[in-house]
Amino acid sequence: MQEFPQLLLDNQLCFRLYAATRAMTQAYQPLLAPLGLTYPQYLVMLVLWECDGLSVKDVGVRLNLDSGTLTPLLKRMEGQGLVRRVRSTKDERIVEIWLSDHGHALQADAADIPQKLACGMELDREFISSLATGLDRLLASHKRSGDAGKKDEPPA
Repeated sequence: MQEFPQLLLDNQLCFRLYAATRAMTQAYQPLLAPLGLTYPQYLVMLVLWECDGLSVKDVGVRLNLDSGTLTPLLKRMEGQGLVRRVRSTKDERIVEIWLSDHGHALQADAADIPQKLACGMELDREFISSLATGLDRLLASHKRSGDAGKKDEPPA
């Protein structure tokens, strides 16, 4: 008998989120393979299709990735001809990420991926919307709790 039921794996929200994330990433793989994209590359492309020419920092903020993780990813994408990394003319410390012609063209090829994924996993719009709302709430709560913790820290 388990003395601490709160420590059972099946009682952990974190494990459900972890397992669901892995399942989603795996579900995307066969849809992205024909485009030559990995899942992290697809996320970068989504950001740039929404707003091309963002700084590395802004892409990182949007994806919640640090530059140490993002920079090698962007270098590989540049090598694949998907993006161009360009120093800002206003501030050369800033590197901007621009879609190449090939990167722009992939958007049309990727347009049906969300629908294919939803159909393949038998997810209806109501469930997707409800889940997205719940996850947004979880992320906002995490951000608030992180911001509250920072208020208690002494200034550097």
